Amino acid sequence: MLSSLRPRSASLLTALPSTSPAVRPAAAIKTARPFSTTTLLNQKSADTTHNPTILLQDKENGMGFARSNPRPKKPRMKGVTEIRGPYYSVMGKRYLADVLETMGAHVDGLKFAGGSFSLFPEKQLRELIDLAHEHGVYVSTGGWAEHLLTHANTESVFEKYLLKCKDLGFDVIELSSGFLSFPASDWLRLIDTVHSHNLIAKPELGIQFGAGGDTSAGELAAIGTSDPGKLINLGRQFLDAGVERLMIESEGITENVKSWRTDVVSTIMKELPMERVMFEAADPKVYNWYVREFGVDVNLFVDHAQIVQLECLRRGIWGMADTFGKVVSYRPEE
Repeated sequence: MLSSLRPRSASLLTALPSTSPAVRPAAAIKTARPFSTTTLLNQKSADTTHNPTILLQDKENGMGFARSNPRPKKPRMKGVTEIRGPYYSVMGKRYLADVLETMGAHVDGLKFAGGSFSLFPEKQLRELIDLAHEHGVYVSTGGWAEHLLTHANTESVFEKYLLKCKDLGFDVIELSSGFLSFPASDWLRLIDTVHSHNLIAKPELGIQFGAGGDTSAGELAAIGTSDPGKLINLGRQFLDAGVERLMIESEGITENVKSWRTDVVSTIMKELPMERVMFEAADPKVYNWYVREFGVDVNLFVDHAQIVQLECLRRGIWGMADTFGKVVSYRPEE
């Protein structure tokens, strides 16, 4: 059984810090699960498949003579890298196999942006999802739920959506509302509904209304942004509802803006647990900044074409002018 489909143990729930005084009922919280698709039936085999020894780790016959930052083994709870799958480019089974056979050790999650997965023939989509699981990679929808919320008979439509996603093998359901005005209480009901189907809810939060459509900086500026306190308040409520990890939308913060809102990022890092937040950062200058400012353990969402450069940064073996030779850690090898 996939660990992503196992209820979180009581001990782990106790270990997770509460982030606001208004704690959700235990019945809602206990359904949360870790982001992982690593099988627990044969851990030794899983370690070999999901965590192969790379040359940089091989001190006897490889390139372990070079200094590098140790990274946690998969399934990781920090320093997580989620990648964008097919969206700006097509991705089939052979393409994804090449990506994961070579760089799968550095990939934790695969996301089908927007509603891209609905364009696939079912057989080919299942092949991609199964392939990701074979490499210990969880599979997430994009924020297509936002489109479904505009339908009549919303509850019926959303129920069918979750049942089909479960049947296809998805692990994570992203919930966003960049284009919608959506009450927090309704968002919490959506989270509970996702968890009740033994799936993982991943809310996406941001400060920019109209985010998610690659709108120009001028148009987004005309719309304006919300106070970061709103994001923090929602984030606390969602974490207390049993959400494992929040996705932070880049538009309005580091994407399609005239100047980066680093103050918003600093507020998020101060007010929410770092290991339970992931930042959208599909631009080399952006993820370079995140690693420089917050270290190797920051959770990031990037394009699949950016895996290698990001992992070089995390390992401290390459970088840009402001990070080359400067990204370090103090920890033992796992």
